[in-house]
Amino acid sequence: MHGIDFIQDLAVVLIVAGLVGWLCHRIGLSVIVGFLGAGMLIGPFTPPFSLVTDVERIETLSQLGLVFLMFGIGLRLSFRRLRRMGLPLVFAVTINTLLIYYLTRIFGAAMHWNAAETLFLAAMLMVSSSAIIGKILVEVGVTHDATAQSAMSLSVVEDVVAVVMLTILSSFAKFDGGGSGGTKIGETIGVMGAFVVLAGVLSLLTVPWLLRRLSVAVSEELQTLCMAGLLLGLAVIAARAGYSLALGAFLLGCVVAETAQRTQVERTFEGLHDVFSAVFFVAIGMQIDIRMLGSTAGLIVVVAVFSLLMRPLVCTVGFFLSGTPVRDALRIGLIATPIGEFSLIIAQLGVSLAVVPAKFYPLAVGVALLTSLVAPLLTRHSEKIADALLARQPQWLQSVQSGYRNWLQRLQQRGRKNVLWQLSRKRLIQIGVEVLLVSGLLLFSNQLFVLVEEYLPSGSNFPRAAEIVFWGTLGLVTLVPLLAIWRNVSALAMIIADSTTQGHPRAAIFRKVVETGLKVAAGVAIFLWVSALVPFEGMGRWVPLIALLVAGIVVTLLRTKFVYWHSMMEVELQERLNQNEQKAPAAKAPWLAPHGDWEMALTECVLPDLADVRGRTLDELGLRTKFGVVVAGVDRQGVMLGNPAPSTALYPGDRVLLLGEPKQIAAAKTFLRAVSGVQSVSDFEDVRMDSVQIPEESAFAGKTLAELALGKIYGLQVAGINRAGVRLLNPSGTDSFSAGDDVLVLGSSDQIELFKNDLRK
Repeated sequence: MHGIDFIQDLAVVLIVAGLVGWLCHRIGLSVIVGFLGAGMLIGPFTPPFSLVTDVERIETLSQLGLVFLMFGIGLRLSFRRLRRMGLPLVFAVTINTLLIYYLTRIFGAAMHWNAAETLFLAAMLMVSSSAIIGKILVEVGVTHDATAQSAMSLSVVEDVVAVVMLTILSSFAKFDGGGSGGTKIGETIGVMGAFVVLAGVLSLLTVPWLLRRLSVAVSEELQTLCMAGLLLGLAVIAARAGYSLALGAFLLGCVVAETAQRTQVERTFEGLHDVFSAVFFVAIGMQIDIRMLGSTAGLIVVVAVFSLLMRPLVCTVGFFLSGTPVRDALRIGLIATPIGEFSLIIAQLGVSLAVVPAKFYPLAVGVALLTSLVAPLLTRHSEKIADALLARQPQWLQSVQSGYRNWLQRLQQRGRKNVLWQLSRKRLIQIGVEVLLVSGLLLFSNQLFVLVEEYLPSGSNFPRAAEIVFWGTLGLVTLVPLLAIWRNVSALAMIIADSTTQGHPRAAIFRKVVETGLKVAAGVAIFLWVSALVPFEGMGRWVPLIALLVAGIVVTLLRTKFVYWHSMMEVELQERLNQNEQKAPAAKAPWLAPHGDWEMALTECVLPDLADVRGRTLDELGLRTKFGVVVAGVDRQGVMLGNPAPSTALYPGDRVLLLGEPKQIAAAKTFLRAVSGVQSVSDFEDVRMDSVQIPEESAFAGKTLAELALGKIYGLQVAGINRAGVRLLNPSGTDSFSAGDDVLVLGSSDQIELFKNDLRK
């Protein structure tokens, strides 16, 4: 039975992944590398150890794991976080990407590789592994160092680059990587941008509302089921639209990251993400012929050395050009050296499409292994390496760096004073987003029609009724952002006209001419753009003119309504993007300032589920007295407790920020994470209410509840006292017991029995 065989393969994968993951944790190796090695060991290319041999089932496991892996990556990257990172980081990543591409082209030419092989290798080396970098930063204890935070931000933005590269590479393969492919790839990127904006806007308007309703109306179990259905559904929609499953899953993760339910979704999906991420990497390993790993060992070493030298170099250049000091830029480059999950996905894509040779599989695995082994050393000694290199730079290079930084500062100050740019920037961004939204609606209108066709009216008398209703509705929906585009364009035309004619003797005349000319040019451009995208094939060249005429009439009659609808949608999107803005995550805590000169470290420690310190307060733990460490903050289920009070108790899953010297922090982390052999078991499920009678001449009679301290001694809570038919509910500490009272107590069976026994004494 096929179903049983699939379950058997999944069981083998999970058992092997668990064992290998435990072993990697014990020896301090990245679990990703361990999963890949386990996959190669049990895959179809290593008899007699081949426990999983069916290629189709292996690919199914890989695709399923990819969806959950990309969803987890998207959860770490929200639109709000991207906006907070700012343009300098995006500029630095852009420079890095271009430099890596051109340097890899030189490397590929030296290796006599073709264009496809060079492009896929460049894509593999463009993206660092955020998972491996995050693990290394935790192990080294520099998670909250400013430079380490920049390196993590770099890896997060590079995840976006990887998603874009997956689309570009798919297009490259589709169009044979030939001369005509460049134009087609450009078109594909534009269409993908339209799809991303369309899916993103629709998701931002619907998913937060759905999650909010689910969190109120249904249990956590049903919320998880609905989210899993949404995840797989959007992944399939992306695949149906011509993109990979990864894009849809990644987009949903980014949207959920904007919601107030993000922490809850992360918690409920943590197990699924861990399971299927491991399945993905093991499945990738199973598709690698281990014999090719040995035959390509020399190439792996060469490419790994090339990557270890190139990535720090290009990162230093990119971040320096964006305004980062050279020392910090070099440290960022040294930290961001390991490649990982996306490089493996890119290699898998190339091999599966037969664009690159099969050796790219073991090449990606080998380079990921070597870079992840070297990365901890580079991270730990990044300051020393940076200082040593800068001490040997020539004087003329220092002068160039100083001159460039001064010029950049003057340029930034000038930009802040540029009124035209300050007035135009927001409108240009809005126009760009709205253009992509309209493009998405028109480009994917046929796919949308197929989805809703069965729900539209139809009949023999009106065979075109469904199409008329759909295109009429779509036209009205499209008019909302089109009207917004025109309003923004008109405002820009007025701003530019005022700015360019200011001070001219005939400013009033020229201002009107310039404004009118810009509006006419923009109107023609909008007409040509919409005409090119309207999907009415075979209906004649007059269709765009008729559509424009109808749109003009509707806009004239319903202009106020359209403006109102667009304003409401814009406000709704802004609320979605800003609703968590006030919640500063740990990565942006106010104490994250450079502190290298103080020889202090700020490191986080996650408490295990069975930690011995769980439930104890900071005052009881005495971390400052025992280890000289200060608890700077506690992150509990996404809520940041800054400068917690001594009465704050710690619970499993808490992320505790420790401030102190590295040795002190290491000792404190060992103490906080300690798990003893004997653990108390929660008796929450055994809690019940029981009625207990106070016997005659009991030692408890005549004493107040405060004196008896039943909660402290027995763990019991007194819910009520029945005295001669008079009931006293929720008594206070000043109330007392009397002989013959019926006492309603709340506690576990053992606690209640112990209390009863003591009453009889």
